[in-house]
Amino acid sequence: MITTEQIKELRDRTGISIAQCKKALEDAGGDINKALDFLKEKGAEVAEKKATRELHAGLVSAYIHSDHKLGALVEVHVETDFVAKNEGFQALADDLAMHIVAMNPADVAELLTQPFIKDPTLTIDDLVKNHIQKFGERIEIAHFARLDSKN
Repeated sequence: MITTEQIKELRDRTGISIAQCKKALEDAGGDINKALDFLKEKGAEVAEKKATRELHAGLVSAYIHSDHKLGALVEVHVETDFVAKNEGFQALADDLAMHIVAMNPADVAELLTQPFIKDPTLTIDDLVKNHIQKFGERIEIAHFARLDSKN
């Protein structure tokens, strides 16, 4: 039997709906790690289904390192203003800007393959797909720029 504590833990770790977390735990026989794998696979499927949807909203996020010598801007697109104004979507954009400062990817393709600095078990692509699953909308990293005053 799946407990509410297990569902809460999985939801806290993923931000995905309670119903999806419960189903993932049921399919995984209560094993949190298997449920995480299940949700990751499901997130990829959801992202693939939404890949052709048009993006009409988004935001630009900035991160300036504490020494004020490094910074990044990232433009992230999404389908609706409703999601673009969501705190969780804004936090994703903020995390992407911080990651860009830390990891200095050459382009979006390289960025997507990098392990996420806050959780190396996820790539940036996995992180974006998790948010696609969470919000039910297509998300795309459109552009970014990293600035370095030392160069």
